[in-house]
Amino acid sequence: MIYEVEGDIMLTRAQVIAQGVATKDPMTRGMARKLHERFPAMVEAYNEWCAETNPEPGQIWLWGDADKLMVVNMITHEGDADSTRQGRPQKIAVHRAFRALNKLVIDERLKSISMPKIGTGFGGLDWHEVRGMMHSQLGELLIPLFIYVEEMDGQIASEPGM
Repeated sequence: MIYEVEGDIMLTRAQVIAQGVATKDPMTRGMARKLHERFPAMVEAYNEWCAETNPEPGQIWLWGDADKLMVVNMITHEGDADSTRQGRPQKIAVHRAFRALNKLVIDERLKSISMPKIGTGFGGLDWHEVRGMMHSQLGELLIPLFIYVEEMDGQIASEPGM
């Protein structure tokens, strides 16, 4: 079930936060920056994984363990370690990443996910298109999926079922 909420995603009670990233992303902007500040080891591990596997846009990478908040990095575009040369999200990669997230939810028996409006911040994708892709790939999940449509620092969102 998809819920659009307003609040501070860093205060979510969901098991997982999903975010859009580039390959070799330094995670210095937007949502990625907040997660980088909270989990610096995640960024190092993510970039090591990118160096080892050379992932394609549309793939995802899960970090963390079930006892704590986990993060799904959804690769929406190509990038490199130089944050000034990050590309823009590709619609097809966002669509594939949502499909991969659906599979991950089933395979890992995830219980709840929070995410921002993937690809619409610095990425510039149209939220209505992204919302349509999200509903087509994730709309039938039986877990709560909280989309933070309005970021409000310090405010706990109303997350139904949590």
